[in-house]
Amino acid sequence: MTNFDAYLMVDWSANNKPKRGKDSVWYSLVTRRAGKAAIERSANPPTRYDAVSEIGDQLAQLRSRRMRTLVGFDFAYGYPAGFAEALGLSGGPPWRMIWDYLSFHINDNAGNKSNRFDVASAANVCVSGGVYPFWGCPKGRRYRHLLPKQPKRQGAKDLADLRLTDKRAQGAQSVWKLCYPGSVGSQALLGIPNLLRLCSDPRLAAHSVVWPFETGLQLPRKNRKNDALIVHAEIYPSMINHKPCEGEVWDYTQVRRLALYYAKADERGELARWFSGPDDLTDDQKTQVVNYEGWILGIEAR
Repeated sequence: MTNFDAYLMVDWSANNKPKRGKDSVWYSLVTRRAGKAAIERSANPPTRYDAVSEIGDQLAQLRSRRMRTLVGFDFAYGYPAGFAEALGLSGGPPWRMIWDYLSFHINDNAGNKSNRFDVASAANVCVSGGVYPFWGCPKGRRYRHLLPKQPKRQGAKDLADLRLTDKRAQGAQSVWKLCYPGSVGSQALLGIPNLLRLCSDPRLAAHSVVWPFETGLQLPRKNRKNDALIVHAEIYPSMINHKPCEGEVWDYTQVRRLALYYAKADERGELARWFSGPDDLTDDQKTQVVNYEGWILGIEAR
């Protein structure tokens, strides 16, 4: 018996204007039909706002069909340990305080325009009084506390460049890097508020959990009240090999193949084990993962 009935994977984007095709938002939904996993829907909405709205509708339909769904976005769900304290946040779980902080400060409108570089610049002031830890901005734009290139860490708070899970993801870059090829920081700044918006959707909130922050390092059990029907987990498409079909956009290839990858792992009985994380994490590291940084689902099994 599998643990999920559906698998919805999302390739996120930090584009500043509506866009389709290469380097834009794609998602793919795999469901089981007569016990066999197959693509039910794939789409390429032009904006982040449209994407979250469409995905919310899809999840609401799946919930009404009592289908348990694994949802994955390809951006960091957390930051290196200590970031919340460096920002001066207190009063709750560090990961959630950062989610609330970004949701309050990030403006990301329906046309894909955002203030993410201004928010990063202001965060640098809180953390270091200078230009750490975020870096990278578009050519020709100037920010007092955000530099185009990575600065030396003179006097900055002791924040790691990579999370524990990033160190196991081949090719993973720092969440502090906001611009230039391979950057992932902008996706996280714009992704986390949109993910919180999705989790807070009145149709979904009572049924949604975020792994491992709200569940610990374990697969949450589905109960009679239909809690945990929607399980959110961070993904990293590059952890598996992708071979596009002729004429297929690479971003679509990634979400399609990754959704099928998780579905097949579920069939083999492997997926449930991945929710426990790797066996070699110490107790302190597990606390760091659950309270601060999060984890990429299945990265240790690549």
